[in-house]
Amino acid sequence: MVVSDRLIPAAFVLVNHTHSETAGPQFKRLRGFKLHGKSYGKPHIHTGNHHKIQSDTSGTLRVVKKNYHVPTNATTGLGPEEVPPTFALDATDNHPSCIDRLPDDVDLSILDSDDVPRQRTASDFPLLVWMEHHRDTFLHELIRLEGRRGVTVCSLCKSKPALYCCDDCLTLDLYCKPCLLARHETQALHIVKEWSGSYWVRVPLKTLGLVIQLGHTSGQLCCLPRAPYSDDFVIIDSNGIHSVMLRFCGCESAGTVVQQLLRCRLFPASADKPRTVATFRVLEEYHILSLESKASAYHFYNSLARHTDNTGLYPVKDRYEQFMRIVREWRHLKMLKRSGRGHDPTGSEGTREGDCAVLCPACPQPGKNLPENWDKVPKDKEWLYALFVAIDANFRLKRRSVSKDAIDPSLSRGWAYFVEELSYKLYISEHSDTRQEKSTCMSHNAVNNADTKSVVGLASTGVGSVCCARHEMKLPGAVGDLQKGERYVNMDYLFFSAVHNNNSIKVLNISYDIVCQWMRHLWQRMETLPRPLHLPYHDIEVRSFVPKFHLPAHVTECQWKYSFNYIRGVARTDGEAPERAWSTLNPVASSTKEMGPGHRRDTLDDLIGDSNWKKIIGLGTTILRKLVEAVPERNEHQEDLEEFESSLTGRYGGQLAKWREQVEAWEQDASQPNPFEVKSNSVTQASVQLRLAKDEAVEAAASDIPPIHTDISPSVLISTGLELEGQQLKDADFTVILKKFVSAVQTNRIQDSNSVAMA
Repeated sequence: MVVSDRLIPAAFVLVNHTHSETAGPQFKRLRGFKLHGKSYGKPHIHTGNHHKIQSDTSGTLRVVKKNYHVPTNATTGLGPEEVPPTFALDATDNHPSCIDRLPDDVDLSILDSDDVPRQRTASDFPLLVWMEHHRDTFLHELIRLEGRRGVTVCSLCKSKPALYCCDDCLTLDLYCKPCLLARHETQALHIVKEWSGSYWVRVPLKTLGLVIQLGHTSGQLCCLPRAPYSDDFVIIDSNGIHSVMLRFCGCESAGTVVQQLLRCRLFPASADKPRTVATFRVLEEYHILSLESKASAYHFYNSLARHTDNTGLYPVKDRYEQFMRIVREWRHLKMLKRSGRGHDPTGSEGTREGDCAVLCPACPQPGKNLPENWDKVPKDKEWLYALFVAIDANFRLKRRSVSKDAIDPSLSRGWAYFVEELSYKLYISEHSDTRQEKSTCMSHNAVNNADTKSVVGLASTGVGSVCCARHEMKLPGAVGDLQKGERYVNMDYLFFSAVHNNNSIKVLNISYDIVCQWMRHLWQRMETLPRPLHLPYHDIEVRSFVPKFHLPAHVTECQWKYSFNYIRGVARTDGEAPERAWSTLNPVASSTKEMGPGHRRDTLDDLIGDSNWKKIIGLGTTILRKLVEAVPERNEHQEDLEEFESSLTGRYGGQLAKWREQVEAWEQDASQPNPFEVKSNSVTQASVQLRLAKDEAVEAAASDIPPIHTDISPSVLISTGLELEGQQLKDADFTVILKKFVSAVQTNRIQDSNSVAMA
């Protein structure tokens, strides 16, 4: 372990910690050195650990940790076996003179460690302590709350019998009916219970006569109270589903019914004759819960129903459909509010496509986060303002043929991440008969099976998207449904919809797992798209890549042609950002699968927006962590390269210079020969066997002497022997691994393999 990951010259630190009978040992108290006063049965002996700095032959200092026994008095008479011979410490704490010569930037805080085990206490095992000493106390207190708690008289008036309690109040007070109603005038959604004589029974405050008056402050009477359109008025809150008695205000200054509800933080399910509302509190609670745990509204509503009655004996009023509508409107309004649409004079109707999306602050946004004259930098600096995008499809986010856009439209029209649906589907329908060319690379299912993917019972077979390849954030207008697999007609529209607003950039890096096929004829296909989506590709340096994990599945030509490792200005980008980003959406696949088209798009828009926001919050920490890791790794690789080149310069100096010229020429002009292109094919056992078989066939045709064995040629005999030898080595390794724990089945397998080999 190198101190602070630095190589420190040995001249700065005295490392001669040795035991000598003639001269006393030298000891330097390093910063962070700990001397532990633990006694293990021997008087005047302190034990602990010491970190010693040693130097190897190259002058590199390394930290070595040693346990020690330190005598506190020179007269203790310790034997040599009680003091490690590598270094003996005395109590004089002599500091070598070279300690003052340590450079200021040497950080020895890494030595500040204490590995002596701490004595365990009861606080280290809280569950065991609770189980042994406190479990019955907790149980008795829970049962006590089910009774009258020793109270018989109202806690407020001190005169009437106490027949009511409240589970939501923090106090243990019991009340009479008048005091209960007075105390809960502004807490009408608390859960109240009435004493039946032997147990508590839940009773709605509505049946006790409590009235919720809107339009006035607390305690103020309304001269013109107006009853709702139905006495069956329900409020959905975090602690259950409540049937309440509510009155609107009929005064001239009261506002509309909807305004009165919203001003009391009650969200109505409809604007016309509302009978169901949800509190802002329960909506905020479910919104955060759905973003973090991906809980469905169905399960959340059922949990509220069980809050109301957990026995299941008394059915709760079913307001699930109304709750779903409220949640959807709540998500949409939150998106508009956070994007500032409420302050725009044109209102929500003035929202343009992509206005409500959370943009990546680390990607180039012309007119937002780029310096002046960024577009006039030299050619070798254009990579600083390059846009990295990654394209991918997700076939877990399917949608069944449930409802349709005419019945269930999206509340936003391409305002966030999903593309504007009308134009998108119009383009898809016009080009639905376009045949997709087959792959000339490996057998890519995404390409070859795009037209054959099963769509039985499905309105959407998945979702395609475009995100920034370096920060994993979805781009505005870059997400859309796939009607029949990952077809070019879908992915083309989504790609150009995502990048057409960044048409002033100079460098565009595209990562796609089938980019070797997709890029062919891309610009010809662009001409079929609507004119506003076109990209001035003649003015942009467009570079295409295959993600690093997917690249080995491609043919050899693709592996040197589309590799991130060979292109200047892309750093250590891996291109796998979409795969990681899908992890936040896949958990909702089962719930969104049954939604209507508009509801599903609005829900996914909200989830993507939350994911983008969390990426922004953690962006500073993420970039700092990567920077801290990248700088020393870059320096290390640079040193390794220089060392490697220096070892070759003497013998291969000319070839190195030529290679460097070829690489630099190709980096400046991609039309130049690619120096990373593989010039020779690798030799395999199969290729050698094929070559030998061809040679034997030629020799047999030219010779009149018949072969000794007609069924087995020399090449077949050699290859069979190699295969048997390989199988024997595998069996030997398998036997060593299993050792004495070999089962009868495994032994029989090894014996059969050996028998085949001997035959």
